[in-house]
Amino acid sequence: MSSSATTGGVDRAHDRSFATKLIFAALHGSIVCLCLWLAIALEWADPARAKLLSGCAVLYFLRHLITLFVLLKRKVELSEALGLSAFMAVFEIGFLLLGAGILRDTAVPFGSMDMLALGLIAFGSYLNTGSELQRMIWKRHPESKGRCYTGGLFKHSMHINYFGDMVLFTGWALLTTSWLAFAIPLSMTVGFLFFHIPALDAYLSQRYGAEFDAYAAKTAKLIPFVY
Repeated sequence: MSSSATTGGVDRAHDRSFATKLIFAALHGSIVCLCLWLAIALEWADPARAKLLSGCAVLYFLRHLITLFVLLKRKVELSEALGLSAFMAVFEIGFLLLGAGILRDTAVPFGSMDMLALGLIAFGSYLNTGSELQRMIWKRHPESKGRCYTGGLFKHSMHINYFGDMVLFTGWALLTTSWLAFAIPLSMTVGFLFFHIPALDAYLSQRYGAEFDAYAAKTAKLIPFVY
């Protein structure tokens, strides 16, 4: 069995883990319901922004359902579901409270930066979920068995799905109008660079050998055309 160091800290054995995924979805759904209640039932300095941020949480939850029940084929441990649920509670509720005005007394008018933020959220969501759907469809072909996927959006970056999350969370943080929110995309980027990507690359090199090494030699690791 591969160690966690070579599998990115997760068990990559194929397993439906349906019960665990249901628990994960239920926990995340509860967090989103709390966000909606906070945005709608309570009075805030910036109620319109609070509602918009709760909508972002709904969008993220819907994408999470697709990931759990359509895209994710590996085993999901209960500890992973509980840990990620706690992290989701921190950023979804935290983003909403910051944007709603928990640290200020007045609303921030919507402007061009908010349009940029929504564009980043939409584009990041497309990069993450879109790239994963492309890979899933490719893997269904018999000739793809045992091969490393290097096409679609993944031809621009080895970890375009991670880059999508960076873009998405940068936009989400920007929408809060609070610099404190940028701690989330920053910590996420650090985690990608120093933990998830090195561990996953080691696993993929071990699994696919020369095919992956050739792909890695000519493809940006995270940010297309940059790094």
